[in-house]
Amino acid sequence: MADGSKQAVSKSMPLLCPAKGPQGLFSSFAIDCRLKCEWRPLQKNAIMASIDRRTFLWTTSAIAAGVAAPDFATATESNTIKTTTDRSPISTPEVTKTLARYIVRASYENLPEKVRKEGVRTLLNWIGVAVGGSRHETVNIAVAALEPFSGPAQATILGRRERFDVMNAAFVNGVSSHIFDYDDTHLKTIIHPAGPVASAILALTEYHPVNGTDFLNALVLGVETECRIGNAVYPDHYDRGWHITGTAGVFGAAAGAGKLLGLSEQQMVWALGLAASQPVGLRESFGSMNKSFNPGRAASNGLFAAILASKNFTSSDRMLEAKRGWANTISTKQDFQEITEGLGERYESALNTYKPFACGIVMHPAIDAAIQLRNECQITADQVERIELRVNPLVLELTGKKTPQQGLEGKFSIYHAVAVAIVEGTAGEKQFSDQAVQNPTIIALREKVVPVVDSVIKPEQVDMRVILKDGRKLHKYIEHAIGSLEAPMTDANLITKFASLAEGILTPQQIHELIDLCLGVEKLSNAAEIAKAAIPA
Repeated sequence: MADGSKQAVSKSMPLLCPAKGPQGLFSSFAIDCRLKCEWRPLQKNAIMASIDRRTFLWTTSAIAAGVAAPDFATATESNTIKTTTDRSPISTPEVTKTLARYIVRASYENLPEKVRKEGVRTLLNWIGVAVGGSRHETVNIAVAALEPFSGPAQATILGRRERFDVMNAAFVNGVSSHIFDYDDTHLKTIIHPAGPVASAILALTEYHPVNGTDFLNALVLGVETECRIGNAVYPDHYDRGWHITGTAGVFGAAAGAGKLLGLSEQQMVWALGLAASQPVGLRESFGSMNKSFNPGRAASNGLFAAILASKNFTSSDRMLEAKRGWANTISTKQDFQEITEGLGERYESALNTYKPFACGIVMHPAIDAAIQLRNECQITADQVERIELRVNPLVLELTGKKTPQQGLEGKFSIYHAVAVAIVEGTAGEKQFSDQAVQNPTIIALREKVVPVVDSVIKPEQVDMRVILKDGRKLHKYIEHAIGSLEAPMTDANLITKFASLAEGILTPQQIHELIDLCLGVEKLSNAAEIAKAAIPA
């Protein structure tokens, strides 16, 4: 459904009025109620029970048009489980059912080669950032807090020797993979897709073994699910303050895990419905440990939803599209065609990108420009008088922290990002550490960074001018930063990034073997081999 079209709902939609009769409706009774419902609320309430005024008007209009109303489905005492029919207008497309049907029926053989390839790259990047983040203070705290409460040792915490139950392992790996803000990005929505999905399905795979092709198919379908759902509500949902990686990621985790569990179409509908009831993440958390909590919790929440659905724990059949469902509750934009149109033909998962810099994606063009100018003109910090840059409004909205005190805050400071890029010529995880944001040289230079908002500049662009003390003025305009779809990270770039992140955690031999397992995932008889290879020697 196109943006805003949810408002154009026909007021002749039929709904059940609880009067007696073979159809549950009488035209004369309904018409009489239509005339009186506004002026006699007590009588209306007595007759209408829980059906609201708008619903009743839809009902009466439908009767006048000669349209039959559907019956409510109720749960029976038999083993057959039925779900309650949603009261939203039936003209709204069956988004949840359509998506669930696709997820259940989609096979690895149906995936185009390009999509499979991007799925492998997504996995490689995710394993690298999860292992790399595994020793961060945030992960140490999470492990220490949860270890006394964790259940059986079912699944690996990547890059560590502890083993947790599947749910908690999925959570911790989701945190670990996002703590550096170095993970993948679906640029259309700013979702970081792999964290929620891969964290859930890799943990599940250690308990419920599957082969590599099934695993990759589930990863692709999970990413596809969350990105399509994200498309349907972005940017309004994000602008309201929701962290879309958590709120949409839970659907990806549920879809991926549900696929591996072999859910039926009805069970997949329920899994998506249960996922819709568990949105997590607010943008206010950016710059704190809480930000990485969000994809971790999305992973465990989605896994939770799929496991419950596998045992016939029910939900509404219309949790995505209903009037009081997920999309209408958390956004004023609902473009449901983004979810259902071109399933199996148009792949959002093929649009995934990978970060060359360990920070918020909107700062990447500025970092790219600063590094290029530094290297081309041999700039040093003491030469700089001022750094002017024209940026998209999102840059200051998301990364406007002028005086970050901790590394996590530095990841959301355009001032720190530009300064550290000039000083060190790179912007990996070490450049966003506590030590880096407290470096006197970097602090002095970031005070000379002057970003100016310009709505003409797109989020993927920057226009930078560096004024030197000797009077020279250097200019660099970035149309598409490295790591974008137009200038993507190569396989070699991703392997180098992986090795750098895993260094000091795994041995060189382990790093080599783990990279090979990721790249060769489709040949594995048991995808859990990847998790086992990520345990330090």
